[in-house]
Amino acid sequence: MRFFLDWLFKNQTISQTIAKNTFWLFSGQIVGRLLRAAIVIYAARALGAAGWGAFSYALGIAAFLTIFSDIGINALITKEASRNPELKDRYLSTAFFTKLGLLLILVLGVIAFFPYLTNIEEAAMIMPILIFVFAFDTLRDLGSAVSRALEKMEIEAGIHVLTNFAIVILGFIFLTLNPSSYSLAFAYAAGSGIGLLAILFVLRSHFRNLIGNFRKELIKPIISTAWPFGLMGLMGAIMLNTDIIMLGWLRTAEEVGFYSAAQKPIQLLYILPSLLASSIFPILTRLVKQNIAEANIILKKYVKRVVIFSIPIVIAGVALATPIINLLFGAEYLPAVVTFQLLILTVAVVYPSTLLGNAIFAYDHQKSFVTFVGAAAFGNVAFNLLLIPPFGIEGAAVSTIITQLLTNALIWRKARQIKALG
Repeated sequence: MRFFLDWLFKNQTISQTIAKNTFWLFSGQIVGRLLRAAIVIYAARALGAAGWGAFSYALGIAAFLTIFSDIGINALITKEASRNPELKDRYLSTAFFTKLGLLLILVLGVIAFFPYLTNIEEAAMIMPILIFVFAFDTLRDLGSAVSRALEKMEIEAGIHVLTNFAIVILGFIFLTLNPSSYSLAFAYAAGSGIGLLAILFVLRSHFRNLIGNFRKELIKPIISTAWPFGLMGLMGAIMLNTDIIMLGWLRTAEEVGFYSAAQKPIQLLYILPSLLASSIFPILTRLVKQNIAEANIILKKYVKRVVIFSIPIVIAGVALATPIINLLFGAEYLPAVVTFQLLILTVAVVYPSTLLGNAIFAYDHQKSFVTFVGAAAFGNVAFNLLLIPPFGIEGAAVSTIITQLLTNALIWRKARQIKALG
C-alpha cells in the first residue's frame, strides 16, 4: 500500500513521474468528461437539436474567447516555473492580474458585439451567462498551470472532476425544473465558479500574496513571451470551434446541433494525447537544457506509441458510428453519423502532432506557430466557405480533415528541422 501511495503522489524517476502525471490527468479528464457527457446527452435530448445547437454555438464562442484571454500565459507559467521555481509566485501574481485585464476587455467586447455575430436569437440571449463560464475557466486554468509546474497533476485532476460534478448535478436539477438553454447555461456558470473557488483554496499558499508578488515590469515580458504559446491553443480552438461558428452563420441551429453531436465524442478522444503531452512537457523543458539527447529519445518513444494507439480507434469509430450516435444522442441525431465517421479520421493526424506541438515549445521554437495558426485559420475558413454551403455539416467535417492534414504536416516538418525526433 505504501508503494502504491508513493507512486501516486511522489515524483521519483522521470518515467514514473510521466506515468504518474499521465495517470492523474487521464483519470481526471476521463471521469470529468464522462460526468459532463451525462449532462450533454441528457441536455441534447431534453432541448432537441435546435435548442442544443443554440447552446453549443454560444458555448463555442465562449470557448474561443477563452483562448484570447490566455494568449499562452498558462503554458508560460508552467514552463518558467519548471525552470525557475524561485520566480514562480512573481510570475503567477503578475499573470493573474494580466489575465483579469484581458478578461475585462473581452467581456466588454462580447457584450457589445455578440448580438451581431449570429442570427440564432436563443444563442445571443444566453451568451451573457456563458461569459462567466469562460471567465471562471480562464482563471481556474491559471491554477492548473501552477499544479503542472509543480508536477502535481493530481491537483488539476481533482479540481477538474469536482467542477464537472458540480455542473452535472446543477444541470440535472435546473433542467428538471426548467428544460431550457438558460437553465443549462446557469448550471455551467455555477459549476465553473465552484471549480475556481476550489483551486484557489487548494493552492492558497501560492495565491496568498498576489498584490505583494505582483511586478509591473514583468507584464511586458510575460505578454511578449507568452503570445507564441497562445498560438497553439488558438490553433486548437480554430479546429474545434470555427466549424460550429460558421455553421451558425451559414446554416440552421438544427444542423449545428447535429454537428456538435458528431464532434463531442471526437473532442473526448482528443484529450488522450493532450494529457500525455502535458505530463511530458515539464520534463522535456528541463531536459532540453540539461540533456537534449535524452529529451529526443523520450519524445520519439511516446510519438511512436500514440501513432500505434490511434489506428484501432479510427477503425472502430468508422465501423461503429451509427450505434455510437444512436446510443449517445438518440435516433433524432442519426444525420450526424457520416460527419462522425469523417471527423474520427482526424484522430490519426492529431495524436502524434499534439506531442510534437508541445515539444516545439519545450525546444524554444514557439514562434513557428505563427505559420501553423495562419495556415489553420485561413485553411479552415476558406474550406468551410467552399464546402459548407453545398454540403452542410459533412462539408465542415471535410474542411477540418484537409486543414488538419496541412497544418500538422507543417508541425512534423518543423520537428524534423529542429531535430526534436533525433
